[in-house]
Amino acid sequence: MSSSMGDDTALIPVGKIIATHGIKGQVKVYSYSGNIDSLRSAINVTIRGAGGSLTTVGVEKIAPHSGGFILGFTGFNEINEVQALIGSEICLLQSQLPELDEGEYYWRDLLGLKVVTDQGIEIGNVADIFETGSSDIYVVRGASKEYLIPAIADVISEIDIPGGRIVITPLDGLLEL
Repeated sequence: MSSSMGDDTALIPVGKIIATHGIKGQVKVYSYSGNIDSLRSAINVTIRGAGGSLTTVGVEKIAPHSGGFILGFTGFNEINEVQALIGSEICLLQSQLPELDEGEYYWRDLLGLKVVTDQGIEIGNVADIFETGSSDIYVVRGASKEYLIPAIADVISEIDIPGGRIVITPLDGLLEL
């Protein structure tokens, strides 16, 4: 599990630079969460390069763009300056993320958790999460099957981050698909 729960200096990846945008040094970013609110309030971000190098840059512009967003950095004014950043991750410090309300979790804290039914049957681990209009969907990968579990109160009985597991009460037919 994450040992950085209380570490304000931990870097949290929030997106990946997938392309340049225009010729003025802006980049297209694929968002890991679909939510740009925490980035909107960030004065700077850390760019983690493919080799693990870290560079902190100021945020000059942020705008939603086809499921992700466009980011402009202070001091980057033309396409050639950002070309090398493609493939890098955009990270925020733990301290830059908003406080969560009771019953709310960051996706990164749920990835990898073991998923078991209320009958004690282990079905797999959370491999991915995606957003739909009404709720998040947990992609749970088992030994031979993948399950799509809606993150709704009727299905999710318990999320136990320290215990590394999520307990579900499957709706009829949910695990047969």
